[in-house]
Amino acid sequence: MQNDGTQALRWGVATASYQIEGAVNEGGRQPSIWDTFSHTPGRTFNGDTGDIACDHFHRFAEDVALAADLGVNAYRFSLAWGRLVDANGRPNQAGIDFYSRLVDELLGHGITPVATLYHWDLPQSLDDAGGWLNRDTAYRFGDYAGIAASALGDRIHDWTTLNEPWCSAFLGYGSGEHAPGHTDPGESLRAAHHLNLAHGLGVQAIRASRTDAKVSVVCNLHAIFPASDSPDDLAAAQRLRRVGNDIWTGPMLDGAYPDGLMDETAAYSDWSYVQDGDLATIHQSLDAFGLNYYSSSRVHADAATLTQRIAAKGPTCWVADYVDFVPPSGPLTAMGWNIDPGALTWLLEDLATRWPGLPVFISENGAAYEDVVTATGIHDQNRIDYIDAHIQAVKAAMAKGVPVTGYFAWSLLDNFEWAWGYSRRFGLTYVDYATQKRTPKDSYAWYKQMIGR
Repeated sequence: MQNDGTQALRWGVATASYQIEGAVNEGGRQPSIWDTFSHTPGRTFNGDTGDIACDHFHRFAEDVALAADLGVNAYRFSLAWGRLVDANGRPNQAGIDFYSRLVDELLGHGITPVATLYHWDLPQSLDDAGGWLNRDTAYRFGDYAGIAASALGDRIHDWTTLNEPWCSAFLGYGSGEHAPGHTDPGESLRAAHHLNLAHGLGVQAIRASRTDAKVSVVCNLHAIFPASDSPDDLAAAQRLRRVGNDIWTGPMLDGAYPDGLMDETAAYSDWSYVQDGDLATIHQSLDAFGLNYYSSSRVHADAATLTQRIAAKGPTCWVADYVDFVPPSGPLTAMGWNIDPGALTWLLEDLATRWPGLPVFISENGAAYEDVVTATGIHDQNRIDYIDAHIQAVKAAMAKGVPVTGYFAWSLLDNFEWAWGYSRRFGLTYVDYATQKRTPKDSYAWYKQMIGR
């Protein structure tokens, strides 16, 4: 590696339990909301489910060998809540044993395990009791965090509480695009608070079990910019950042919800579920902050349209009701997302300005493209260009003093891409789902060479 300040970075890859594990009925695993959601007609592309996925449950040794050959020194993965505990919240030894074998395999190859406790696969038993709308779910998360840390914390020292809670709250309860598929803006705000509370309780439980644990959270902070310098466009971008970003960073890093958020959403929620002491619980000292980044967006709020919508719904109408997203300009990834590495630099600098000294790691970054299998391999130069540009963006932020500690490419494997099913591929390794054969792509070879030089 050239002397560019990145030698000490953790170079890794990332995955998530429901997206790769399969074996949904093995090892005492209880069903999750994604089992239910994916088996509901019309919820996922082509009716795809995670029943088998990449069969990682049975092939984890092969996958760890891929990561080892890649040369990464860290592997970010998630624990399946419903595999680690049973429906009564008690430890499931078979699930613990699986993750214990995985962790031992990683350590045997010199790879640091970085475990995420929640990557969206809430046990269905808890959803039946109200899911993230039920305050008790946050406490059950704390119990689960304590069980995980007690069982695996002798070898896992790096823990992340939540992955992208914005998706859990707003895609799961607001738009219905993700499990459990609700479409109520007020519910999304309630879910957001209970996810925040779960984070705080989870941090407390991990540290109560393992005093040497390093704890983080991972958020997909939105790089939202105004389409122009007009006051309306500036205000629109600020509103969306509050509900997209500050709804998490405010309580977690400052101990308070951002000014204006509750007023702007009052038509949908009275926020009565925020109880005394909650913000102190949420506001736990963190060892690092994980940032997932893929693309940016620009918003426009036409003054006349804004006036009409506010008149129709009241001055506290839901932020998305009076903001228009500018269509992204190309080139675009297979997800229809724009490519804007400069926005990653901006996000990193913004974090460093607002919370000086807080270590940050890029917990996910990557791109989906239409990979083509040829006789000479899978030549995904577009993915190489994407990842390279974003690593350069990280270096630019580091050159300005941002304390970046790691970069994790998404993903080691092609996998179940949530509502998109198997129609979108993000992996450095191509997976033939019919045979489960793994084939490293050109991007795999490039990443290996990049982190090894």
